[in-house]
Amino acid sequence: MCSSDLLGFNGNGCLRTRIRATPAASAGPIALAGAASLTHQPRVDATVTRASAQQHKADLLRSLRLCTAEGVVAMPIVTMSLPVNVFLTALVAKAYELPKTTIGLISALPFVGNFLQIFLAGYLARWRPPKVICVGAAALHLACWALLGALLPLIPRGDAATAGFWLSAWFLVTSSFGAIAGVSWNAWIQEWVPHRIRGKYFGRRNGTLQFSTLGFMLIAGWSLARWDYAIPTFQAIIAVACVMRIFSLRWQWISPTRARRAPPPEPASLREQLRVVLGARSLLVFIAFGAVWSFAANCFGPFYHVFMFEQLDLSAFDVGLLATLAQLSGALSLPAWGLLLDRFGNRPVMAVSLILWQVQNFAWCFLTPENRGLLHLMWIWGGATGAGFILGQFTLLLRLLPLEARNLAIGLNLAITSLFAAVAPITGGLVLTWALARWSDPFAVHHACFALQPVLALLGCVLLLRVREPRASPLTMVFGAMRNIRTLSGVFGLGFLVNHVFHRAPRDTK
Repeated sequence: MCSSDLLGFNGNGCLRTRIRATPAASAGPIALAGAASLTHQPRVDATVTRASAQQHKADLLRSLRLCTAEGVVAMPIVTMSLPVNVFLTALVAKAYELPKTTIGLISALPFVGNFLQIFLAGYLARWRPPKVICVGAAALHLACWALLGALLPLIPRGDAATAGFWLSAWFLVTSSFGAIAGVSWNAWIQEWVPHRIRGKYFGRRNGTLQFSTLGFMLIAGWSLARWDYAIPTFQAIIAVACVMRIFSLRWQWISPTRARRAPPPEPASLREQLRVVLGARSLLVFIAFGAVWSFAANCFGPFYHVFMFEQLDLSAFDVGLLATLAQLSGALSLPAWGLLLDRFGNRPVMAVSLILWQVQNFAWCFLTPENRGLLHLMWIWGGATGAGFILGQFTLLLRLLPLEARNLAIGLNLAITSLFAAVAPITGGLVLTWALARWSDPFAVHHACFALQPVLALLGCVLLLRVREPRASPLTMVFGAMRNIRTLSGVFGLGFLVNHVFHRAPRDTK
């Protein structure tokens, strides 16, 4: 048979054409409709694709706006959950006047929560998506704070043992929920925020959240000092923070986020991963340094605030103002530290930052009510110099993590540093209680104890300088690795790092 759409003759003697016959010439109405449908199908697909892309872009923009808004209203309760902050220190040192051993125990509980969540993270990740886990854990965290606000008048102020027991039990539970919510939030953020905008977006978001944190600290400190640390004042602050957190959880839940990452590759066997981690000598040295640093920073770190309240006779507003100065100086210096870390490497810049920071901490050994005005300069200097070390601590860990056993390395680092960080304030509280019972001069006791942190930290530089810094790994965000870094930021007044999403922008490869 000859082809019906050809004009002319081919080699077989059939009629050949250069003009294709129309569907109407070779088929009936049904064929005509089918051909028209096929002809217009690409246009329909293109229209659907454009509409889907526009909807996806609109959903992303709305999710980013909601993410910033929920962060602003979540910061009060997040700040109150740190081991050392104006609200919590005023509660345990002024309202209930708990002994040093109990204050040390309470300060250790967030690190215990960081440790415990390691064993739950794998099961929860297989049970529900990160968004569901985040909202659920944060809701339970909120419920714990609401329960404290309701039951606070029932905790006896004259019975330190009973008050310490109930506050410790409550803080352990709420810290565990907070740790799970924090890790899940970072896992969720990593899923849907595009890599190309993370640095710019979170830089702006962190700057916006900074105003929320500073405003809360100043208002809470002024309110507590104005009404002489009355229980209704604590309840009012808790109520405001809880109401704001409700809006935060609602905006998280309705956020139309979409997962963007591919499923992770199958991990190697646990034995193989353990072999890789144990073979990473620099990572093990860095973990040892992190353990020394965590113990040094937390042993008497929580008692700096107590010392300011009890011995230097500062009000909650004064302490909040000092923390504000540290946050501002740290936030302003952070971009410069980032440039130095990129140019000269993490290890040398961290060492310089740590030395500048810890040498200043020796001034705590000479503070009295007469020269307490030095605290303003000390907190400004500490915030500016400490920010470089804390930022470098994470970025160096990012480089040391072996990709073949990333999760195991993160878990091992977090477990070891959490244990040392948890034991430290308990040890510090016991030492202070023992020493204050035997020496009549509380200033001499505190001055001697405060020398431990800078001495241990400077000795730890020996371990830090033995770490070999390899080429940067291609990871863009490791959400479990910074849990202790964030928790420690409360001890140093660098609360702006609590909500910081550590992110290294990709280098230009032109």
